[in-house]
Amino acid sequence: MKKVIAIMALTVAALWMSGCGAPPANNGNGNTNTNSNSKPTAAAPTADALLALEQQANDSYIKADTKWFQDNLSDKAVMKMGKDPMGKAAIIDMISKAKCDGASVKLSEGAVSKIDNDTYAFTYKIDGTGKCADEKGAMTELKPTRAATVWVRNGEKWQAVWHSENLIVDPKAASAGNKPAADKKEEPKKEEPKKDDKAAANSNSASNSSAPAPAGPAKSANTDALTKTHNAGWEAFMKKDATWFNANLTDSATNVDPMGGVITGKANVVKNWTETMKCEGITKASFTEGFAVSISPTTEILFGKGNADGKCDGQPNGDLWQTAFYTKEGDAWKLAFMFESLPNAGM
Repeated sequence: MKKVIAIMALTVAALWMSGCGAPPANNGNGNTNTNSNSKPTAAAPTADALLALEQQANDSYIKADTKWFQDNLSDKAVMKMGKDPMGKAAIIDMISKAKCDGASVKLSEGAVSKIDNDTYAFTYKIDGTGKCADEKGAMTELKPTRAATVWVRNGEKWQAVWHSENLIVDPKAASAGNKPAADKKEEPKKEEPKKDDKAAANSNSASNSSAPAPAGPAKSANTDALTKTHNAGWEAFMKKDATWFNANLTDSATNVDPMGGVITGKANVVKNWTETMKCEGITKASFTEGFAVSISPTTEILFGKGNADGKCDGQPNGDLWQTAFYTKEGDAWKLAFMFESLPNAGM
């Protein structure tokens, strides 16, 4: 359940996060410190404010304007595309290499969901025209996508800490057998370089290697515990155990599915996973390759790969990349927001 990575540069990197100077603090907001001796803090973000700022961020990406992202990404920003998580420096370096031709985007359907008082998820739709380069450098037409950004409070402003996107696919088309496939394409054969080519490559090795890649974010000490909890969630999905989900999701839990759909609210999410999705033949389910990153004492991001056999809604199950935001309520870590993607779309 992931987006088709033929346009990963547009989706995961291309139209990435916007930063925002938050809406002005107001004394009526429970998250705002009204003590005159304390520094003011940002009020909870609104959908309209975030949508406008996401538009600016997308426009900055199209121009490869890294200053916008330098100013508005959290120092804890993280993305995980493949095996290695990327921190802020690596993300900005990727954006600096963006290449678009005649591209413009229009954003709509903005919706805010709370993770905790200092962390909010924002989902929206992107409609674009023109082309941007994919991860192999090929210019690819922009297609409608569902984007999600998670924002964290930093004093008087909100900064983006994570972002991803899925192609929007008509569920009817998917049920008819047109679901984006995760099939691996055969890699082109590599020609053995000639002796002269090898010599040239060796002579240029210093210039080609440049500086080492920036270090990625540290793996949280809570990784094993969250992975265990998330694995239990997959078992609950297999058993259609609504009781487990009701105990382990926050009230405002939101899920973005691989087809670009958004389901908001615990009751709706639980109903979708245990009733609405028509699954059969599932005898095993698992969650592996867990890698958690702490973004605050009470919020962590868990990356990993889920898997189940059998079928759901007429489609064979298989690997599914998931990015899950867990927040601490009392002594329990609960799932507050999750983004699912097909395995050929990076993460």
